Amino acid sequence: MKLKQRVVVLCAVLFLLGLAKVFLLDGGEGSAASRRDLRAFRKMEASLALAKGARLTHTLQSPWEVAAQWVGPREVYPDETPELAAVLNALATARVERADVGYKGTQLKALLVLDGGQKVVFKPKRILGFRRAPLVVGRFMNLRTEIKPVATDQLLSTFLMHGNNTCFYGKCYYCRETEPACAEGDVMEGSVTLWLPDVWPLQKHRHPWGRTYREGKLARWEYDESYCEAVKKMPPYDAGPRLLDVIDTAIFDYLIGNADRHHYESFQDDGGASMLILLDNAKSFGNPALDERSILAPLYQCCMVRVSTWNRLNLLKGGVLSSTMRQATAHDPAFPVLTEPHLTALDRRLNGVLATVRQCMETQGADNTLIEDRMNLPHP
Repeated sequence: MKLKQRVVVLCAVLFLLGLAKVFLLDGGEGSAASRRDLRAFRKMEASLALAKGARLTHTLQSPWEVAAQWVGPREVYPDETPELAAVLNALATARVERADVGYKGTQLKALLVLDGGQKVVFKPKRILGFRRAPLVVGRFMNLRTEIKPVATDQLLSTFLMHGNNTCFYGKCYYCRETEPACAEGDVMEGSVTLWLPDVWPLQKHRHPWGRTYREGKLARWEYDESYCEAVKKMPPYDAGPRLLDVIDTAIFDYLIGNADRHHYESFQDDGGASMLILLDNAKSFGNPALDERSILAPLYQCCMVRVSTWNRLNLLKGGVLSSTMRQATAHDPAFPVLTEPHLTALDRRLNGVLATVRQCMETQGADNTLIEDRMNLPHP
């Protein structure tokens, strides 16, 4: 089977970082806390079986209005939401009313407006994640009948034909007429990502463990093993949940093979309370045989992780992660989302994460490694 990078439906990695609100500090396998964790995990598994072709059971609100009300400082959608399947179905099927070039960035994308005025981003064959990422679903788009008739002149000017295939190259830093994205005939496989509500403006931050992208020049974290101690003294990492969010994200990126987290976004004027929002996961699920351990630098240099993350990761070991991933993506329009080598890589990398945390606990003790959420926020 030809290896392809395909889009992951939003709940595919819902279970990766354990955002369930019921997790407690006691992680003993026979403890009441662990039994509660297990019940929460089984409930999450059951919720992954989203109804195909679902629609809202009422007409008082559009799917877009429902999704906009979900967004909060610590999640893009809630833990339990019966309307989720209907919103995903609308993303996958709603008529395109307008198409334009994508917002600025390095990768090709198109900005679409769906029926009802909802902005979305269409990306050819890309990956996204969990409850700290906007809703995303796979979609096959007919460029000739769905996009070109409603496209702006700016977007239309980037369309061309390669043989019998319709292509476009859009506007972005790396977009070139010589390297367009091409459909198979007129139909292009990609992802549709829900635009966050305008009432939640974003703020961009440089990732403290970002790479320099300069040949021969290392970032400080790449040679200073005590780098985390310096990070802990800098706001917003000296208080609140942000440092734990960075470590959660490092685990997530390691599992999906994303070594390109140079920046991240949060909501503006949040005083450090906002989640780290994952908006760019394009360079993921590349080589399934490569486990880039440096992605885990925030974890093994800080030697700390959320208790809830640790509990959830332990529930995913022994092949549960890959099997749950299959279930979560089974009804995505772009199924199969991942190849078997990539699913195998998820389980293997998870073992590496668990081993890293265990080593930290052996070195400094569980009490200093497993941390409860930090929500005391002294910063204005």
